Amino acid sequence: MQKAVANFIAEYNLNTDVQTRYIDLVSEVGELGKEILTSTDYGENDFTPNPKMLDEVGDCLFSLFALCHAMGVDTQSALSNSITKYERRFADKGNVGSVK
Repeated sequence: MQKAVANFIAEYNLNTDVQTRYIDLVSEVGELGKEILTSTDYGENDFTPNPKMLDEVGDCLFSLFALCHAMGVDTQSALSNSITKYERRFADKGNVGSVK
C-alpha cells in the first residue's frame, strides 16, 4: 500500500514536506472523528458504520502512508516493531490490558 501511495504522489507531483503531510493526516483523522460523532448523534445512538466512514478511513490511510513516505519510514517495519513491542508488554504483564 505504501508503494501505491508513493507512486500516486510521484505521478501527480504531490510531493510536499513532512510538516504539511502531518497536518493533512491530523485533518483527515478529524474528518473521520466528525463523521463518527455525527453518525452517532454525538454518542446518543449506537455506532453503525456507513459508506462515508469507509471513505474517511481511506483518506486517513492515504495520508498516513504519504507521511511515512515523506519521512522515509517503512510502514511494514514500523508496524512489525509496534506489534513486537506490544507482545513483549503483554508477556511481561501476564495479562491483556492497555497498549500504552
